Amino acid sequence: MRVFLVLLLLVSSLSISAQQTTLPSVVLKDMDGKAFNISDLAKEEKPVILSFWATWCGPCLKELGAINDEYATWQKETGVKLVAVSIDDAKSVKRVKPLVNGKGWDYQVLLDQNHELKRAMNVTNVPFTAVVYKGKIVYKHTSYTPGIEKELYKQVKAALKN
Repeated sequence: MRVFLVLLLLVSSLSISAQQTTLPSVVLKDMDGKAFNISDLAKEEKPVILSFWATWCGPCLKELGAINDEYATWQKETGVKLVAVSIDDAKSVKRVKPLVNGKGWDYQVLLDQNHELKRAMNVTNVPFTAVVYKGKIVYKHTSYTPGIEKELYKQVKAALKN
């Protein structure tokens, strides 16, 4: 009976955490080594797109590239901010800054080398993209298909209406 209760509590806690709706308090570093607590994004007045990616992930690069093509317009119309969270580990993290600079991305880039944020938000695959507004995750999707950036922007605008 005791084992059954322990298992029940464990399953309950896993299902609650799997439905993460707020940002956890996890400190990451940007490409220049400056610390940033991800929970500070809850203080933003405008929506934030949180995009988990890696230098070795082709679909991630395609999605961030497609967003980049529209990003200036999106910012003008909604004030949205994109935070790109690289999950590159110690072996590949040195490729992040040259890649970002080469692509000309004007995103805030954070490094999650130890996958702390990835685990805290139950991200299993990249690309994983979420829209955060007033501290709540209001939309999320995984993988990339051409045109998904239109749905993402639609969700950003919908968040502003609520």
